[in-house]
Amino acid sequence: MTHIFNDPAAFAEESLEGFVQLHADLVRQVPGGVVRRGRQRDGKVAIVLGGGSGHYPMFAGFVGPGLADGAVVGNIFTSPSAQWAYTVARHADRGGGVVFCYGNYAGDVLNFGSATERLQGEGIAAANLIVHDDVLSAPPTERERRRGLAGDFVVARVLAGAADAGRSLEEVVSVGGRANDRTRTVGVAFGGCTFPGAHEPLFEVPAGQMAIGMGAHGEPGLENVPALSSDELARTLLDHIAADVPEDAGERVAVVVNGMGATKQEELFLFWRDLAPLIADRGWTPVEPEVGEIITSLNMEGLSLTLTWLDDELEQYWTAPAYGPGYRKGSVAGLRASADDMADTDLAIEAVIPDASAASREAAETATQLLAAALEAVRDAETDLGDADAVAGDGDHGRGMVRGLGAALEAMSAAVSRGAGLKAALGLAGDAWAERAGGTSGALWGAATRAFGTQFDETGTPTAEQVVAGAEAFRDCIARLGRVSVGDKSMLDAIAPATETFVEAVGRGVPLGAAVQSAATAADDAARATADLSPRVGRARPLAERSVGHPDPGALSYALVVGSLARALEAGDD
Repeated sequence: MTHIFNDPAAFAEESLEGFVQLHADLVRQVPGGVVRRGRQRDGKVAIVLGGGSGHYPMFAGFVGPGLADGAVVGNIFTSPSAQWAYTVARHADRGGGVVFCYGNYAGDVLNFGSATERLQGEGIAAANLIVHDDVLSAPPTERERRRGLAGDFVVARVLAGAADAGRSLEEVVSVGGRANDRTRTVGVAFGGCTFPGAHEPLFEVPAGQMAIGMGAHGEPGLENVPALSSDELARTLLDHIAADVPEDAGERVAVVVNGMGATKQEELFLFWRDLAPLIADRGWTPVEPEVGEIITSLNMEGLSLTLTWLDDELEQYWTAPAYGPGYRKGSVAGLRASADDMADTDLAIEAVIPDASAASREAAETATQLLAAALEAVRDAETDLGDADAVAGDGDHGRGMVRGLGAALEAMSAAVSRGAGLKAALGLAGDAWAERAGGTSGALWGAATRAFGTQFDETGTPTAEQVVAGAEAFRDCIARLGRVSVGDKSMLDAIAPATETFVEAVGRGVPLGAAVQSAATAADDAARATADLSPRVGRARPLAERSVGHPDPGALSYALVVGSLARALEAGDD
């Protein structure tokens, strides 16, 4: 478990503060993460990495000369918000555009994609490179659905090398994409990892076994198999990779043997000893292999193996000098800046609160009370939600919901104190939810809360028709941004029947409070029924068999929130 912490909820933020203090010569902190110190060449393409905390030295450790220009840092195993990605990119941009590089996880795809659209809307060229190197998470025919693991590092090195060489944004993306397409990774876990403050790991590996195909966010392995000796393990992992060699593969390969956080360096050296001759037997030549911690998973016991088939250009960038807090190679005397003359500009702008009628302000106050009731209910169920998520995910759903609801309540309360009406208050609450909760769930709840609020105006008393339109907008936003349909085993499987029930009840003239109660019952029944479904999207999809028999955590939390609203409205009527 993690032994050194203060408030577990503040672990990531406090750790990042210490990191920045220690490496102040290389990085400086900005809202949402860190950027490289020193003025970079005007017109240079900025490379921005990103993802959750708990993976050091990925991501912030790879910022510096010959590496990335910035890193967006979310909470533990949680995607950073779109706002944070946007802000870090704005600080890193030198006029040549921005390339976001991150692993293929739904929350990251959603939030970095949203930040990209915002940058492009402001005239800043921006692109995404989504790493999909985990060969066991999807078959070759569905490579775009594979997760990102230590291949992130190889792709980031190539992107940074191309950017430092003065290539254009289109050229940088092209060469990075070629590295991505030629990269394969497979991982194995010997034991699970534990969140700060938690007493049990996210998953356990039975004695005498190991978990093949684990994820970097503490996802359990796809299969538990008998433990192997080092030489047997090396052969097994290499065989998995060799089954999917790129069509245009050459003989020279970049190799990364990555420790997941609690595997000793000496063990990795032994593994390399047994791996190297197996690579040679296949006619491949390792080029400056890396053996050590590249992307960890808190204190997970395990390792991953990555191979990237190089061409001349990829090899040039893979072997280029680099100097960052977590990785150093060769001489970077010509790359390091001598002074930090980048202004610490705060890009945050206080939201403008539009004028609102007394009725709209009163409705905003009521919504604040309802949000407080939802937070209390979710906080009471935080552990249960985390356990439900740990079945086929990383176990952070309960904590994320508490963090998101808490941030939304804080933002809404502040907006109400400034005279906000319902529409503005809900919009600001949604923005705060997405920013502070992070991850797919936080991004979806935040965007959907804002979508709900857009159906109101600030001039009069909210009507039942507006509430109905808001509920439908909430549902549609989840389906659109989450790219899910009913039956995929997601929160939409509870949202859709609850919305239908609510709309039908209001249409029959049922009072709003009673209609919400009916919706809550429908949501609870539907959430429990998701136990019979097999996930078709998200992190749980590779562990579909394990998920069957257990309800979807997102559906459970949605039902919990709607139930708390129904109870609060009923108490208000009394």
